[in-house]
Amino acid sequence: MARYEMIESGMGSAAKADILFELGLMYATGRDCDTDVVAAHKWFNIAAIKGSERAAALRTELAAGMSKVEIARALREAREWMTTH
Repeated sequence: MARYEMIESGMGSAAKADILFELGLMYATGRDCDTDVVAAHKWFNIAAIKGSERAAALRTELAAGMSKVEIARALREAREWMTTH
């Protein structure tokens, strides 16, 4: 998360949404980390809230293969992140 915080300052909301979208892609594909659908959904959700239509589409696609428990956890984690940032 430090990666986001370091580049957050001075950026427009579209650029922030793109960064959050990339975090979702990273976790969805396992690029430079283990694949984690909960984390991917969380970041896609936050990016969608910030205005990324691509993130909203991928969040929906990802959710189709997730359990209700996984989705609830991802939504909770996204809400917690949004509350603290």
